[in-house]
Amino acid sequence: MADVLTFTDRGIYCPAGDFYIDPWQPVDRALITHGHSDHARWGTNQYLATAAAAPVMRHRLGDVSLDTINYAETRQIGGATVSFHPAGHVPGSAQIKVTVKGETWVASGDYKTVADGLSEPFEPVRCHAFITECTFGLPIFKWTPENILTTQINDWWAANKAAGKTSVLGAYALGKAQRLLTTVNAEIGPILTHGAIENTNDILRGQGIALPDTIRVTAETNVKDYAGALVLATPSAMAGSWMKKFGPTSTAFASGWMALRGVRRRRGADRGFIVSDHADWDGLNAAIKATGAEKIFATHGYTDAFHKWLREEGYDAHVVSTEYNGEDTTEADDV
Repeated sequence: MADVLTFTDRGIYCPAGDFYIDPWQPVDRALITHGHSDHARWGTNQYLATAAAAPVMRHRLGDVSLDTINYAETRQIGGATVSFHPAGHVPGSAQIKVTVKGETWVASGDYKTVADGLSEPFEPVRCHAFITECTFGLPIFKWTPENILTTQINDWWAANKAAGKTSVLGAYALGKAQRLLTTVNAEIGPILTHGAIENTNDILRGQGIALPDTIRVTAETNVKDYAGALVLATPSAMAGSWMKKFGPTSTAFASGWMALRGVRRRRGADRGFIVSDHADWDGLNAAIKATGAEKIFATHGYTDAFHKWLREEGYDAHVVSTEYNGEDTTEADDV
């Protein structure tokens, strides 16, 4: 039986349906797992994504031809039957299930298996073949439990406020920043946001997602009016002159890479919170097992090590080269 999905220099391709999944080159038709810029790229003629992912994609890509689909809704595209299922990565993110002549493959995009109270919770999808990320595909990567993470961040913020410092926390503009907003205690002080983060907040609020009140940082913002504030910033902003307006600060990054002390030192932050919108080691293994798939394709991350591990576990595992970034160590801005 021919492969349901193939791997090309433009992206993951379905010959039976003549479409691509998250292509990194312009194509005629693309099915998009979520709105991060390494998965939803400009230049394609026709896009299909979940209704919840569409507002961010329109914000980023402009006036493109974008059709939407609900979770678990079935659609026939040529000789392929497709459906989208929650990936738990960011709001609207999806795994894409493709069935051709009775054989089912799932392209997971990016995913996490722990519910965060913001994204639609991950749902395992039974399949014959599973395309998985392995951004954090080593046993060292295990995320801080949500209740402990919440306490850590709030205690850090409260201590900084008592010391007369502004707390500046670096995070992606889509997904992680909003997830952090749902964990912090807004009674500690005001919450300020970088413009890129606040733009995304506005979009998600417009979709009915509840977030605490935040204040956009502008050129006119006077930090003295917001004593003891928490500032959510994009990583690039934290490295530039934008930071000067906040006076004495304590800085932190929220990232899976904070599990590696060397990365934490290189970033020069006072604190590192170990949290990610990608699956950790246990999450990756649990997700793969739940699919029931025998054939596994590992992409973007520790592909060689994770592929070796999967083979030792008895899977028919393969490494696939893609242009997805996962969560890279520099935490580049997104959206």
